[in-house]
Amino acid sequence: MSDKFKKVVVALGGNALQEVGAPPTAEAQLKTVNKTCGYLADISCGGYEMAIVHGNGPQVGRIILSQEVAQRIDPDLPAMPFDVCGAMSQGYIGYQIQQSMRDALRNRNRNIPVVTILTQVVVDENDPAFKDPTKPIGPFYSEEEAMKLMAEKGYTMKEDAGRGWRRLVPSPSPKRITEIDSVKRLWNTTIVITAGGGGVPVVENMDGSLRGVAAVIDKDLAAEKLAEDMATDFLLILTEVDKVAINFNKPNQRELSHITVAEAIRHMNEGHFAPGSMLPKILAAIKFARRFPGKKAIITSLYKAVEALEGQAGTMITMA
Repeated sequence: MSDKFKKVVVALGGNALQEVGAPPTAEAQLKTVNKTCGYLADISCGGYEMAIVHGNGPQVGRIILSQEVAQRIDPDLPAMPFDVCGAMSQGYIGYQIQQSMRDALRNRNRNIPVVTILTQVVVDENDPAFKDPTKPIGPFYSEEEAMKLMAEKGYTMKEDAGRGWRRLVPSPSPKRITEIDSVKRLWNTTIVITAGGGGVPVVENMDGSLRGVAAVIDKDLAAEKLAEDMATDFLLILTEVDKVAINFNKPNQRELSHITVAEAIRHMNEGHFAPGSMLPKILAAIKFARRFPGKKAIITSLYKAVEALEGQAGTMITMA
């Protein structure tokens, strides 16, 4: 790679890892990841240096559930703590993307190494998010099961839109990617999969050592932090829709092709973007556009990724 290549951080939405209706198995996920990496390889072939950030919400939830089930079967078998489960999800999702990207690039006669970095992301121990858990993880429970988990394990549980009860964990803001120097050293030669699931959240002790905490960092905000650190030309946030819309799913729905930061903030304050869905993507895009006037944050679907980078699809958010 050389200076002629533009730099992009790609944040993968959940549909890039699992298709709706597909079984939650590693085999089914790998099939979806294989398709996803075809589109990502096309980005690389289009002349972009890239790093990949992915989510892990369903995956880490299932890992935690399997730990709890195993402990019920054998009470002497210790369940792994939340941060370790997050690291486990980074490892296996990264492995699948890494393997699929290698094959997709090879099929396009593009010889670029792909590597996964198990990434820690520093958060503030006093972040207000720790007092107000909002991030749903894991399976749905009945009200009776939820009340029992709250009593026995001290979980925060909340009813989720009539679908059942889910565990909520804090979602603190990312402050520092601890492995960023390694990403910088690899960037010019390697496609790096990093900050998976937003990174394993850690706090820094007085002596400089790190300690994992039970939390989930939003992957779009972690991707924005990576894009800032790497001063990329683009922050590309991939989701299920081709464009951001206001009045979503209403008769007067309107898709947005290009909005300024000021317009994005106005739409956000008017309540157009749902928390836990489009809102964190908009927040990440606003932050990137503010940090780098003249550069572009783009929100679009996986299938429109290449066209969006060329200005032919998606929603672009810029400072002006």
